[in-house]
Order: sequence, then C-alpha cells, then structure tokens
Amino acid sequence: MKFCDRLFQNVQPIWEKSHQHPFVKGIGNGELELDKFQFYIIQDYLYLIEYAKVYALGVVKAKDLQVMSKFARQIDGILNGEMNIHKEYAKRLGISIEEMEQAKPASMNLAYTNYMLSVSQSGTLAELVASLLPCMWSYWEIGKRLNNVPGASEHEFYGEWIRGYSSEEYAELCIWVIELMNELAEGKSEKELAHLEEIFMTTSRFEYLFWDMAYRKETWSFDEQCSTIS
Repeated sequence: MKFCDRLFQNVQPIWEKSHQHPFVKGIGNGELELDKFQFYIIQDYLYLIEYAKVYALGVVKAKDLQVMSKFARQIDGILNGEMNIHKEYAKRLGISIEEMEQAKPASMNLAYTNYMLSVSQSGTLAELVASLLPCMWSYWEIGKRLNNVPGASEHEFYGEWIRGYSSEEYAELCIWVIELMNELAEGKSEKELAHLEEIFMTTSRFEYLFWDMAYRKETWSFDEQCSTIS
C-alpha cells in the first residue's frame, strides 16, 4: 500500500463530513444561498493568496529542478487560473476586486493558512506537501462526486465551479501532488509517516471547518457575541 492509499483510507470519516455538509450539498443541488457563496468566494480568494505562498516555499525547499518547475506552475495556476475563476464569480455577485483585496480573513481562515505556512516554513518538503495536499485532493473528490449529481454540472451558477474541480486538468494537478507525496514518504519510519499523516488529517479538518465557516458566514465569533450583547 502506498502512503497516499493509507491517507485516503484513514481520512474518509473527515472527508465524508465535508461531502455531507449543507454548503457542499447546496452547490450540488443548486440550493445554496448566494450570500453564503459570496462569503465563501471572498474568503477563499484570501485563502488562495496564502496557499500560493506554501507552493512558493515548495520551490525553495525542493532540490529537484522538475519538482521546482512543477511547484512554480502550480503557483501560476493558482494566481492566474483558480483566482481568475473567483474574480469572475465576484463580478456575477457584484463584488469588486478592490472589495476582495481589502477584505479581512475570518478567524478560521487565518488559523488554517497560518498552520500551513508554519508547517511549511519550519518543516521538510514532505511536511509541506502533507499540509497542502488535502485542499487539492478533497476539492477533486468533491468535484467528482458533485459532477455525478444529475444536472449539477450544468447549473447556471454553480455548474462552472463543479466542472472546474472535476476537470481532467485539475485531476492531473492533483495526481502529480499525490505521486510526489508517495515519493517523499518512501523509506520513512513509521514514526515519520504517522507525523505526516497527522499534518494531513489536521488540514483535512480545517477544510471541513472552512466549509462550515462559509455556511455560517462566521468572521470572529467573539465579535458576534459582542454585537449580541450590545
């Protein structure tokens, strides 16, 4: 069994919670309220800026030129591909680019991205890849599942999102990172593998919490409590 087979098997309880979350299901059945998707688009835009930095650290930590080149292409794909989709959705939702860039990350967004950046800055290339892999891989799994929902990929609003994350192009990017994770895990002790798995599980949990944050449009629960008191 390759290391990512083990990860895929052990992460299923967490990922299944994401599959069943009303935000994700709402994209699939087309019933997700637009204000919640609007909140998500802004927060995910801010998330992707930090996510690209994790790949940039991958360029720094990689010793193989091909791996460096692949990471560089991933950065370009995030900044000039995935984020452009967010900009197009923002236009349809009446959000300006200035609004997106001036927005502040929610507490969960900060916690998630800071965790990835901390692991990536202080850890090995294997730890870096373990931290970023759940985002790519779980989105691919969600995209594939929603693509099988009758009519979901043709939805006038959410269809583009589903088609993007279930596409062959996106699949190729995910498969490369999965294969890299397998390669980096080769020859490691069980203690080292368990540590990599814990990082993978942690960011998988953050993925679920990100969906939940978007569904509830939560920025800082402390602020919400204060506004309720006042």
